[in-house]
Amino acid sequence: MSRYGFGGFLRLTIDYLYTHLKFPNARLVRRPLYIRGRSYISIDSGFTTGVGLRIDALLGKKDKKKICIYIGKDVQINDYVHIAAVQSVKIGNNVLIGSKVFITDHNHGCYKGNIQSHPAQSPVFRILDSAPVIIEDNVWIGESVCVLPGVKIGRGSVIGALSVINKDIPPYSIAVGSPAKVIRVYKNESEKWEPT
Repeated sequence: MSRYGFGGFLRLTIDYLYTHLKFPNARLVRRPLYIRGRSYISIDSGFTTGVGLRIDALLGKKDKKKICIYIGKDVQINDYVHIAAVQSVKIGNNVLIGSKVFITDHNHGCYKGNIQSHPAQSPVFRILDSAPVIIEDNVWIGESVCVLPGVKIGRGSVIGALSVINKDIPPYSIAVGSPAKVIRVYKNESEKWEPT
């Protein structure tokens, strides 16, 4: 109790009870949280969150049985993370996500290809252009990272704080920057993270 103080301990106890009533397979879900489209979301066992989690699964009525956000086993998501999907966001097992991370599979409007959104149209009314996002097992995503549509973050990778992921990151890589670039790769021969 000394670690959290009386108020923190009381809040933790209430969150623990809430977790086991609403998310029986989860480890701990801290409130407040906001989940839209719960029937389109699959959360495996051992799930842990910080406060302020927001998950938006924005499928239409015709997709009633589709899962568009999948969260694997033993995923830990810290404070004020926002995950939004209209098509597919898959998060693997043992993923650690820092605070204030944004993960999305869609944009308001299309800005490349043959059919593009017009700038005079209100962004709210532009088509939702989407591409699946995959985050493989054992990935660590640092604080305030933005993961954009159509990317795959490979198994065992580390994404540095404040990075913007706009293209695939290979497995066992460390990527940083905006846009993110791979700066190190884990080599099995040396058992070290070596510069690229």
